[in-house]
Amino acid sequence: MVGAVLIVALLVGGTAFRVWQIARVDGDRHVDAVVVLGAAQYDGNPSPVFAARLRHALTLYQQGLAPRIITVGGRRTGDVYTEAQAGERYLVDRGVPPSAVVPVSEGSDTLASMQAVAAVAARDRWSTTLIVSDPWHSLRARTMAQDSGLEAWTSPTRSGPVVQTRETQARYIVRETAALLYYRLTHASVDTETTGLG
Repeated sequence: MVGAVLIVALLVGGTAFRVWQIARVDGDRHVDAVVVLGAAQYDGNPSPVFAARLRHALTLYQQGLAPRIITVGGRRTGDVYTEAQAGERYLVDRGVPPSAVVPVSEGSDTLASMQAVAAVAARDRWSTTLIVSDPWHSLRARTMAQDSGLEAWTSPTRSGPVVQTRETQARYIVRETAALLYYRLTHASVDTETTGLG
């Protein structure tokens, strides 16, 4: 019994450490595409969480690290715009050529979104990507992207509501540790409709 408890503690603790570690790493490099994971949008306007991700992706694009930005995310019941379309509008309004933004309006969670992006990558013959999301989500997003066949690194946002306070950071580390362990056990996403981190 003691051995089992110790193994579980090491597994949980090790996963939490990796979530924290990858959140602090910028994998910035030249890739085929920057992939921005969606979050809530309101009538075509990104939420503060989503806008922080889009601003970071715009910076990476302006630095010349990728020739295209992939915006990701479907729509909830009643929405006119998908998250991907809202992200596309945001970037084009800030000077990114429409031809350099590829909206992938599929997926209501990270896994489904990554699988949809992988299908677009296979169709368009590219494979390397920088994933932009919140720091604590980076490890799980990268894991799902790699499991979907993409060669992926992460470039976490450093601004926005999710990274403002230590209390928020601790809560998301706990949440992402549980979500990643769940994914590794089931190969499924958790249902997190309101966070954009499913």
